[in-house]
Amino acid sequence: MSPELISILVLVVVFVIATTRSVNMGALAFAAAFAVGELVADLDADGIFAGFPGDLFVVLVGVTYLFAIARANGTTDWLVHASIRLVRGRVALIPWVMFAITGALTAIGAVSPAAVAIVAPIALSFAARYGISPLLMGAMVVHGAQGGGFSPISIYGTIVNGIVEREHLPGNEVFLFLASLIVNLVIAGVMFVLFGGLKLWAQGAVPLDEAAGSGGAPDKRDTPDDGTAPAPSSGTGTATAVATRTEAPDTTRLTPARIATLTALVALVVAVLAFDLDAGLTSISLAVILSAAWPEDSRKAVGQIAWSTVLLICGVLTYVGVLEEIGTIKWAGEGVGGIGVPLLAAVLLCYIGAIVSAFASSVGIMGALIPLAVPFLAQGEIGAVGMVAALAVSATVVDVSPFSTNGALVLAAAPDVDRERFFRQLMIYGGIVVAVVPAVVWLVLVVPGFG
Repeated sequence: MSPELISILVLVVVFVIATTRSVNMGALAFAAAFAVGELVADLDADGIFAGFPGDLFVVLVGVTYLFAIARANGTTDWLVHASIRLVRGRVALIPWVMFAITGALTAIGAVSPAAVAIVAPIALSFAARYGISPLLMGAMVVHGAQGGGFSPISIYGTIVNGIVEREHLPGNEVFLFLASLIVNLVIAGVMFVLFGGLKLWAQGAVPLDEAAGSGGAPDKRDTPDDGTAPAPSSGTGTATAVATRTEAPDTTRLTPARIATLTALVALVVAVLAFDLDAGLTSISLAVILSAAWPEDSRKAVGQIAWSTVLLICGVLTYVGVLEEIGTIKWAGEGVGGIGVPLLAAVLLCYIGAIVSAFASSVGIMGALIPLAVPFLAQGEIGAVGMVAALAVSATVVDVSPFSTNGALVLAAAPDVDRERFFRQLMIYGGIVVAVVPAVVWLVLVVPGFG
């Protein structure tokens, strides 16, 4: 049995054990990386750790640390109320506002994970406060980021268009951008309908005096994660909620700590977008400054860093790094590229891009897959413009997976959720996207022969 096939079978075993035994998948993946790397690939420790995502580790820790401080001093609550007033109390519009903000950030040049890191904690804090499904809100943020991600001046757009030019393929920058925007917009609309958006819309506007009152937003009753309407609470629950609201600090007033935290959040945006600084290192630095100035608000923030998520994501991506060292990903791509039926090879390449990108770098996958498609694109039976767009969409729309950077940020940023349950929801949703979207974009973009 080839090392490539063994590494894939081990990955399947890791999934099965993690799913059936409730063991942290990251810990299992570290063990698998050690076993496969040492016994199958003859890698030393340095070779195994070459795939450890140090940059993502720092981003997850730094962003969740900074926003844990923001939650502790009431800044996120203040932002929630400001958002409510912005849309004149219509809670149902907030997911679309978050979609638009992340889309605008990536369209003007922000790296997708950086935009998600900035917006997701605020969006998910709002979801927790108003009983919106965290899966809906997280999906809106990620799909918004990917919707704007292929504008001609965006990071993804310039990379893909550069690869197309280098490979001497016909390209269409506007077609690529619109293809990604429309696909992500349609998916966001479907999610909005399926996960409670229509019920939020039917509820109308939250009274602004209620949203702006002391203690702020309406109490979040027990609300199913599918976005269905909350069950009526008992008399005891109502009394508890009223008491909690009465004792809660005024979340509409800007205190010095909140002003400093808002300044830190603006500084994070400017540092990442304008000066191209690392989001993780910047977040940690700002969090340390806030902790030193207001230690009473920050005492428990380190404990609220999403450590289980950090372990899960870093472990899985370390194993994916071992797969790349072995050559498993290249082996699978070349096997598909050698198929003699161009349309079949095209759909299989889209699926490989989606599956691998759900666990690895979307940009890296696009950089590998587009050149692999060159031989059969040169035959003229497949439209290059449509194929490139299909590969780009397939490799990025799956970033809702909890193993991708964007999905991991959403998982880490969600407050007051059962993380194991939320992880499973993201994994199932990501699996559905992987199963459905590549076939759809192949049918719509490749089969007609665009380009």
